[in-house]
Amino acid sequence: MLYLIATPIGNLADLTYRAIETLKMVDLALCEDTRKSRILFNHYQIRTPLRSYHKFSESQQEEGILTLLKTGKKIALISDAGTPGINDPGGRLVARCQKEGIAMTSLPGPCAPITALTLCGLDTSRFQFVGFLPKKEGERKHLLIEALHYSGITVFFESSRRLETTLREIDTLGSEHRVVIARELTKIHEECLIGKARDFLGRSWLGEIVVILEGHAKVEETLHPKEEVNRLITLYDLSKQEAIKLAAQLRGVSKKEIYSCLISDEKV
Repeated sequence: MLYLIATPIGNLADLTYRAIETLKMVDLALCEDTRKSRILFNHYQIRTPLRSYHKFSESQQEEGILTLLKTGKKIALISDAGTPGINDPGGRLVARCQKEGIAMTSLPGPCAPITALTLCGLDTSRFQFVGFLPKKEGERKHLLIEALHYSGITVFFESSRRLETTLREIDTLGSEHRVVIARELTKIHEECLIGKARDFLGRSWLGEIVVILEGHAKVEETLHPKEEVNRLITLYDLSKQEAIKLAAQLRGVSKKEIYSCLISDEKV
């Protein structure tokens, strides 16, 4: 059986009693970094063997782990911090276990995006989590524009090194949208700040960071597709192709439909 076990995101005391019992009971624990997990195991006197299992090795180890599970071994899967499978290794193995009919269970516990949501003070009835923002400027810009038009709030991770750049981009694309920066959650220097992106520019940042971006930018559905495409080009400094793709996504139609409207309009 496979046990997906959430581990502390900072404060070691956040490991649940059930998680401790299970980690002591299983035959093997898969983790991202044995050095980091060993600190947790030593703290709770857990003697279960640890094996490194991360995004660079999960494909190579998959068959071997499945074989162990099929022979009746009890295996735990943990990440360095938080819930496995949530922007951490695990999704691939879970999918294979589902396909192979191998029993699994998930032990709930710490999760940085959820912890940040509980502190943010925004309407959390609708949200999306997108992991880390793309490193490429064009891809990152497109995702941020989509987030600004999302009908809820968008949660993502950002490194302290790139946060200033991301905040400047948000200020350019949606200066009136509120931003929440949750830093060092559950740790001594935990803080959760809310304001406009411009309020946080010029600061130095340290630690693990979760960002929450307010959406609900107005979609001009009454505009003709050509007018909407031109508006997006002007508003966000997009190429025509990028604007067509975004217009289609915002309207919930295909790019082909937007193209057809533009061509039809040009022929008139």
